[in-house]
Amino acid sequence: MAAEVLAAAGARVNVYDAMPSAGRKFLLAGRGGLNLTHSEPLPAFLGRYDAAAQPRIERWLRALSPQALREWAQGLGVQTFVGTSGRVFPQEMKAAPLLRAWMARLRGAGVQFHMRHRWLGWMTDQASELRFSSPQGDVSASADAVVLALGGASWARLGSDGAWVSMLRGRGVGVNDLLPSNCGFDADWTPFLRERHAGEPVKAVAARVGQGAMRRGEFILTASGVEGGLVYALSAGLRDQWRQQGYAEMRVDLLPQADAERVARDVAYPRGARSWSSHLQSRLGLKGVKMALLRECAPAEAFDHPAWLARCIKDLPVRLSGPRPVDEAISSAGGVRLDEVDEDLQLRRLPGVFCTGEMLDWDAPTGGYLLTACFAAGSTAGAGVAVKLGLARP
Repeated sequence: MAAEVLAAAGARVNVYDAMPSAGRKFLLAGRGGLNLTHSEPLPAFLGRYDAAAQPRIERWLRALSPQALREWAQGLGVQTFVGTSGRVFPQEMKAAPLLRAWMARLRGAGVQFHMRHRWLGWMTDQASELRFSSPQGDVSASADAVVLALGGASWARLGSDGAWVSMLRGRGVGVNDLLPSNCGFDADWTPFLRERHAGEPVKAVAARVGQGAMRRGEFILTASGVEGGLVYALSAGLRDQWRQQGYAEMRVDLLPQADAERVARDVAYPRGARSWSSHLQSRLGLKGVKMALLRECAPAEAFDHPAWLARCIKDLPVRLSGPRPVDEAISSAGGVRLDEVDEDLQLRRLPGVFCTGEMLDWDAPTGGYLLTACFAAGSTAGAGVAVKLGLARP
């Protein structure tokens, strides 16, 4: 996106990419249906990002709003639609047609692509002299301005391996550690739960972290813990809790459609000779993987006290030992601190070098928010370079 903005402003643009073809992670993001952005009003849209980064991201979205992103896709011949959840998808649901059209337009605008060129740092103390490894051996390049869009640290096989962190730290740039985001978490399940219920979805539940608001959704029990949409939505809070205390706790409402009074009343209803499983299935429809999770996570003593058990059904503490490795995560948090770049995303310590995308320290949930802000940050960086080069701001 930075290249597109700069080419439109009249700059001569070269893109160096470590991979054999462009947009590898973009294609992965669209594997199950490309969720390009979201249709909700901009104030609500901004509220999805971590609070510390919201002022910066608001500026990026002024450069390229969610609606402008839809119009940009339409300009590439890709029509979009709003799904029932408010998420925005291409009509064909795929990333590949959009990427092909985009690459054709960029090449038509004179953008030169250099594939299998991995950035190795700088040739000299000058930030404009770059060094790459390539199929022809090490090569160098010089530029009037440089945009680094090196990704975070998830899915390293697609190119974003975080190797740049030490390079920028070596130049005095403040970089926070890269951490998993939108990720699964590990849990110390008993063999019974792991063997009988791994892979099963836990549907129609709600969950929160600490005293946060309950969010409805679903997640999946895995052999190692939990993953899925609801877990990803809570992953930032879970990750922060884990870093503070060495573990995280997801509080789960197994029956969000039933109020606490009804649950307490039905749990306390005389069960006679029936087992708890039969009683709770009969009175509340609680069964299967939900019942297994209740057995796994509620204190054993709670089954001797109906009021306590009812509270567990509505607020079950699911203890998690930590996030899955960052390479498995959908995205990563951490990166170049936002106070290290100016409003145009130029590094304060390295004039002429701009950073954009996921390598900056901001966090976003899935649902189109991550992609939209990456596109918008790229547009912001491109416009900033154009101003620095004395070109008309696009």
